[in-house]
Amino acid sequence: MKSICWLIVFLVLLVLEIISLGLTTIWFALGALVAFIATLAGAGYVIQFIVFIAVSFVTLVLTRPLAVKYFNTNLTKTNVEALSGKTVVITKSITEDNPFGEASLDGETWMACSEDGTSMKEGEKAEVVRVEGVKLILKKL
Repeated sequence: MKSICWLIVFLVLLVLEIISLGLTTIWFALGALVAFIATLAGAGYVIQFIVFIAVSFVTLVLTRPLAVKYFNTNLTKTNVEALSGKTVVITKSITEDNPFGEASLDGETWMACSEDGTSMKEGEKAEVVRVEGVKLILKKL
């Protein structure tokens, strides 16, 4: 009877993973499967629970980063995420005295500042490192 409980937990978690496709419950489903096998081998309740927790934790920590890396390869950057790495033209100088200048990106004017405090003159090109609020953080090309 106790082995059926682990099998039910495994199946419920597996169904939840299939529905969500978010790599959230598969690790615990694997833990439940190994706990089910431990039950069939005659392990007691405490050992089953320890096996469930240990396998779930180990698979989560060791395999999730790899799975996320390989399963999320087709994500398209949108909106602000797509700006990183683009080249801009400085339209208002960035200096030590005035760390906030302006830059033109795809025909739009953005507030901009240097990532490392480097001065940038009008007409120079720079690369977008990241976006913070409505401000482009740039590095000199």
